[in-house]
Amino acid sequence: MARSALLTVMVNAAIKAGKSLSRDFNEVENLQVSRKGPADFVSKADLRAEQIVFDELRKARPTYAFLMEEGGEVAGTDGQHTWIVDPLDGTTNFLHSIPLFAVAIALQRGNEIVASVIYNPVMDELYTAEKGGGAWLADRKRLRVAERRHLSDAVVATGIKTQGTSNDGLQLRQLAHINPAVAGIRRSGSIAVDMAWLASGRFDALWEAGLKPWDVAPGLLMVKEAGGLVTDYAGQTGSVWNGQIVAGNEALHGALFKQLRSVQ
Repeated sequence: MARSALLTVMVNAAIKAGKSLSRDFNEVENLQVSRKGPADFVSKADLRAEQIVFDELRKARPTYAFLMEEGGEVAGTDGQHTWIVDPLDGTTNFLHSIPLFAVAIALQRGNEIVASVIYNPVMDELYTAEKGGGAWLADRKRLRVAERRHLSDAVVATGIKTQGTSNDGLQLRQLAHINPAVAGIRRSGSIAVDMAWLASGRFDALWEAGLKPWDVAPGLLMVKEAGGLVTDYAGQTGSVWNGQIVAGNEALHGALFKQLRSVQ
């Protein structure tokens, strides 16, 4: 696969930030085991990675706007392009020395995501996608969503956020309802990794709510370019703004969507 100039900029930024995170990740086990110490350390690692991404992207495209998990919104001057950045998706995994986390970057043009990068630095897995150009692993393997047709054969990913939110009960009811219908449910701790693995066929389908734009944007394009279908819980075309995703190939998306709709 030949990368465009824009995608090359994104890949270079993600890899550079990933190297910083890898260095910090190797220090996590040496931290004093206390809530304040590790949490503060991870926050600094997160901010360092975000600054690297910001500096690299701003240098290459100085007129583009930013929407970042840590830094918030930074205005641009061209009025069309916005970088959407999650410098460390999977913070709790990072804190516990679990090597499932990613640097995730998407480029929005107008109201549409046109390029994305998801990079897991510990596993050294680089996922890329461009609108109309497909989704790829390491520029060599073109990604396709799994071809399984039945939920009973499917491994399905989700996120579980039970921290006193209004959706706690609904999430647990969804789990209880869907679990008997599928081959297995997985919770990796990184929505960016989940969507990259869905695009590559490791996971067969996925559902999650309570998401932010930087959680959704990189994986949204990745799954679409791998031949998958992404909607929200109402069946509308997947958006970075509504915080919900149901995704998979057409058959599994439909079956999972039906299961979710039956849970109140």
